[in-house]
Amino acid sequence: MLLLGKIAFAAAALFLAALVVRGPRVRPYPHYGYLGLAVIAMAHYFAAHGQQPVSTFFTPIVWTGYIAAADAAVFALQGYSLMTYQPRQFLACTLLSIPLWLVFEAYNLRLRNWVYVGLPPHWIARYFGYAWSFATIWPGMLETSQLLRAAGFWREKRPKFKLSNTAQNISIALGAAMLIVPIALPQRIGAYLFALVWIGFIFLIEPLSLRRAAASILDDLEVGRRDRLWSLLAAGAICGIFWEFWNYQATARWVYVFPILQNMKVFEMPLPGFLGFPPFALETFAMYCFTVRFLDYVPDI
Repeated sequence: MLLLGKIAFAAAALFLAALVVRGPRVRPYPHYGYLGLAVIAMAHYFAAHGQQPVSTFFTPIVWTGYIAAADAAVFALQGYSLMTYQPRQFLACTLLSIPLWLVFEAYNLRLRNWVYVGLPPHWIARYFGYAWSFATIWPGMLETSQLLRAAGFWREKRPKFKLSNTAQNISIALGAAMLIVPIALPQRIGAYLFALVWIGFIFLIEPLSLRRAAASILDDLEVGRRDRLWSLLAAGAICGIFWEFWNYQATARWVYVFPILQNMKVFEMPLPGFLGFPPFALETFAMYCFTVRFLDYVPDI
């Protein structure tokens, strides 16, 4: 299973690299992208030799390098990116990533699907690592999605799809139920239902975003646009592989303890758990766009 995970990581990394190397670039690949790649390479070297503090902070270090490299790829392919032309949006995405992820940490306090091991003993270093790691989640996911869109995937217009008001109300109620039921039930039962949390926010937030004129997948579908939907799902699959591969090499890492197929792990993740990453990508988009809409800001992400 470990070999399978390594093959999946190599395939995903080579696929993203090929998009930049073989794609129709409109700008040269910028220097900060090469810096990001160098950070990833050096972090691997130091972590492989057990060098501290890199080994402990390996996950946020490599994700910081990846985000820079991915943003540079977006810039090369389409001529603009979050870090170059929309730095305020990039900063907002980074800062909001921390409280948005804490929502899932709060669920985990009750449902106990993962635990953290190998953390720094001092609370300052420990919480610094938490904040840095959590701050890379939303940018990492959304930058990957932008990279796939910049490469030109799924641009063709498709038939329009509009969700009726009744269907929207049902979706909101269903999403709320998905988010409440796992924590309302006894922990020994709710632990099996964490999957509902990985999709519940989609059903809850997407209709609400549509009604508030926030960016949403439902709004895209109404105009026949599919590129953002598919790029987010693909980004979730890719980032899920990256997260688990890099987490497996870190001294400070998370370990999944949810009671499903613990004997079939790829890195630290039981195999079925990888199915949660694509819908989680939709949740990251929905939660971010809905949150920033309260600031009267409509992101193009």
